Amino acid sequence: MRSLDEKLERLRVDPSAGDAFILADAKDADLAFGLAAPGIDPRTGRRRSLAEFREQIVEIVRQGLVDIMLMSLGTSELLTVERRLFADSPVTPAVRANDTSDIHLLAGAAYPRQPPRPFHTASVAQIRARGGVDLGLYSLTPANDAERDVAQLEAYRSFRDQADSSGLRHFLEVFPPLVAGERPADPGRFLNDFVARTLAGVPRASRPVFLKLPYFGGEVMRELAAYDPGLLPGILGGASGTTYDAFFLLEDARRHGARAALFGRKIKDCEHPLTFVALLRAIADGELEAGEACRMYHDELRKLGIVPQRPLEQDLLLSSRPPG
Repeated sequence: MRSLDEKLERLRVDPSAGDAFILADAKDADLAFGLAAPGIDPRTGRRRSLAEFREQIVEIVRQGLVDIMLMSLGTSELLTVERRLFADSPVTPAVRANDTSDIHLLAGAAYPRQPPRPFHTASVAQIRARGGVDLGLYSLTPANDAERDVAQLEAYRSFRDQADSSGLRHFLEVFPPLVAGERPADPGRFLNDFVARTLAGVPRASRPVFLKLPYFGGEVMRELAAYDPGLLPGILGGASGTTYDAFFLLEDARRHGARAALFGRKIKDCEHPLTFVALLRAIADGELEAGEACRMYHDELRKLGIVPQRPLEQDLLLSSRPPG
């Protein structure tokens, strides 16, 4: 049994289980950023190739500390099916199941400033057969507009029907409205209500195994976790910042009821991903505090001969503090 399945079973019995925190790495950026997806290697200042990006996936999977590795179908076809990277791994491979227009983050594109439209490059059948996985990520971004949001929900219902018949589990990512003029005054509460309303009519067998949401602070997280512990709320890492940003985000969300976290850019853009992931794992398991982990990260960089992007005193600062 993979680590994800063990933790989901423990959380089913006890949703507050502190030793069953789900940690995921999001390496599906090629479905969003185009050529910029692999990021810049902070040690060389050179843009990585897609092949180098995928080798970072290989290293992290072989480390075995994340529970889920999220990929595009193209990457999963190569690594999961052809190279059999996950054959004897505790890590569960997953594929992004849809790619709505708000994540079409191409150079110069206006798409993110427009209301999102539902879209999926790969079908559920292709994800199962070509991607070699039984877990997908489905993403919803409501527009706070009835017509557009019903279209999004209809697309999600169609996906669930296909997933049920194909044996594909999913976890659900939900973003708040992104377009100016449609953003609610209280995006955290709006998102909690949207999730609760959306899933109220979904049969238990078709529900997401956990949620992935932006972190709007402890109060918002506590409200959702208390409303229905079976929803298993989780957070997304968001854009890169200081090392302490990532570690504090995880620590604070866990303290207030989060049971999962998915980091992408914060892992991809750091100086040494394997050390970074090891410390994320320790924080997720309640073994380290954020400040201590940040100091340990710099100590390890020094031992490896890697020059950090920021001195420790700057890396211990929060670029932005979550509300609440």
